[in-house]
Amino acid sequence: MSFAIEGVYCAAATPLKADGTPDLPLFGAHAKALIEEGCHGIAMLGSTGEANSFSVRERMDLLEAAIAGGTRPDQMLPGTSSCAVTDAVELTRHAVQAGVKGVVLLPPFYYTAFSDESLFRFYASIIEKVADDRLKVILYHIPMLTGVPISHELIAMLVEAFPDTVIGIKDSDGKIENMHAMAARFPGFAVLAGADPLLLPVLQGGGAGCITASSNLVARELRVVYDHWNDPAKAAEVKAAQDVIVAWRNLTNSYTQLPTVKTMLARRRGDMGWMNVHPPFSPLSEGEAAKVWAVMDELESKA
Repeated sequence: MSFAIEGVYCAAATPLKADGTPDLPLFGAHAKALIEEGCHGIAMLGSTGEANSFSVRERMDLLEAAIAGGTRPDQMLPGTSSCAVTDAVELTRHAVQAGVKGVVLLPPFYYTAFSDESLFRFYASIIEKVADDRLKVILYHIPMLTGVPISHELIAMLVEAFPDTVIGIKDSDGKIENMHAMAARFPGFAVLAGADPLLLPVLQGGGAGCITASSNLVARELRVVYDHWNDPAKAAEVKAAQDVIVAWRNLTNSYTQLPTVKTMLARRRGDMGWMNVHPPFSPLSEGEAAKVWAVMDELESKA
């Protein structure tokens, strides 16, 4: 089955200058490198991208920097959600006019305990105010951070009302049975795993791919899994790639994930500017960074 959006998309980290503003040239170079390493596209400005720590203008500037750096607009899936519908509309309209493949939209995440009807109104307001047939929406299910789960009933309402617009979901809740259930209930609806080790089982259950943090580091291995998961002749290659993915994912979780990913990118890209994070995050200590880099060296020596 084909999907409107499918493949390996990187939940790209965002480099910062020392003053906390985005390092636009470095981000453009990072996005381009991720495509060269095997990602089908860049899902920028999500949780790993520290989206909610940037202003509307900074988020627009980052999208423009990625495109200026050589990543095609149709390879981009920017996060454009905001609790303020007006900001979400502005970000989404800007992305669509730039020619992106789609946008990723969180539910509103300050006030919680919404009904499906209330959440439908939120999403419908953005879609109707953008009013552009080019808009493609990936819903973002990450209830451990938002406190607002996206139910199957809400998906059904949105797909019925906007069948050519609401075309998939990123599921970062980690429950593979939920991903399989969505793939079975909504044929052609792109279910994208939000955790790297779940790319293989989500594909086996009829899903479309992934949007993940560790693809900042293991894009090549994720592409091996995506490209060959259903080829018995490549089973050993897929298993080896899956083992690498799990090992690197475990390393990203050895400390708080976001600053750990950026610490790993500092070593991978040879630029210590990657260590900068927005508060309330803190960078890893020198000792923690040294331990992470030592494990990276060990993993890379086995490659």
